[in-house]
Amino acid sequence: MKTKEVDVLVIGAGPSGCVSSAYINQQGISVKVVERSKFPRLVVGESLIPKVMDNLEEVGFLPAIKAAGFQEKHSSRFLRDGVNSTFYFNNKFGEGWDWTWQVPRADFDQVIANEAQRQGVEIEFEAEVTAIEFDEKGVSLTTIKDKDGNEKQIQAKFVIDSSGYGRVLPRLLDLDAPSNLTGNSSIFTHTTDVNRPEGVEGTQITFEVIEQEIWFWVIPFSNGVTSIGVVGRTDLIDALSPSGSAEEALRNTIRRTDHFRDRFIKNEFIYNPFIKKNYACTVSEQFGKGFVLTGNSSGFLDPVFSSGVALATTSGLLAAKLVAKELKGEKVNWQTEYADYMDRGYEVFSTYVKEWYNGNLQELFFHRPENEDIKKKICAVLAGYVWNDDNPFVKKHYRAVSSLAYSLKNNL
Repeated sequence: MKTKEVDVLVIGAGPSGCVSSAYINQQGISVKVVERSKFPRLVVGESLIPKVMDNLEEVGFLPAIKAAGFQEKHSSRFLRDGVNSTFYFNNKFGEGWDWTWQVPRADFDQVIANEAQRQGVEIEFEAEVTAIEFDEKGVSLTTIKDKDGNEKQIQAKFVIDSSGYGRVLPRLLDLDAPSNLTGNSSIFTHTTDVNRPEGVEGTQITFEVIEQEIWFWVIPFSNGVTSIGVVGRTDLIDALSPSGSAEEALRNTIRRTDHFRDRFIKNEFIYNPFIKKNYACTVSEQFGKGFVLTGNSSGFLDPVFSSGVALATTSGLLAAKLVAKELKGEKVNWQTEYADYMDRGYEVFSTYVKEWYNGNLQELFFHRPENEDIKKKICAVLAGYVWNDDNPFVKKHYRAVSSLAYSLKNNL
């Protein structure tokens, strides 16, 4: 069996894999990416947040993405019972990007994969990892099956698993662990937005609350297509369709919206709606001798705050920096420099996800009058700056939201 030798093998050519492989290549370290799918491929995670821009900029992806003409995103809007709570990223606590993009992920992933290849990264598409072994030094021997069904092997000094929902190493190395965020599902599709309003209203990403644990998303793209979906507790999502039809459930959700019923109720769907059940996941270990997990491979929380690509690219870039450091002979403490750092970000977002579904965060969003200082600090979290401990809504995330919500509910 033919064996190829590289310094680093990256599994997955999504945002995390492209960012990590591009950085490693820029350091003069040999890298190969294997991707199971053929691009372009359908995938969710279409709303970026400003923190993503830091990571894309560092590896030189921004010019190529800008040239693609994606819809700019300057805010996130939340609606409930006619009350509008919009967070503008140029009015947030602390430093950071004031905007980002809304992207059809099939197109976005193709653009960044093309850019990584243009920079010199080797990507092999339609190549599935079937087995992997590590020796006592952490050197790996990975077996892949290519698009023609041929098996070959790749020997690497380090493996970065950015395989997303494929979760290659968690599956092969038995690293899956129960998530503390369980029981939610989503249904989603795309539609040609024939009734899209003019101006900002027609381009604004919106999350409309149907009831406390069910919400509807609307993500307009620059090509006239809009992504729509419903997310909520699995039993409530199941109850949306007595027949078990994903399309029926999504249309019943549209009928229950206050703001979007007329805009979407008669629209045809570009593809049959997908349903993804109980999507939250995590792992028992984020790294081991000779490997590290990034992005959704290490864990996924919830789509409500669009944190997926931000966490994926942040972990991908950080992992790449540490791999490069280690391969250059420098000592790396993977626990403190990688796992602990990423855990801090995951924990902040996890708190906000929990507080959204238990109603506390919704109490803050929709309470009137608004407190502008508090809103700025929460906006920084929504923008992805969840490592800034100068922000009390980051540093004290575990009690900041719940304590304030309690005060509002009890008029304290």
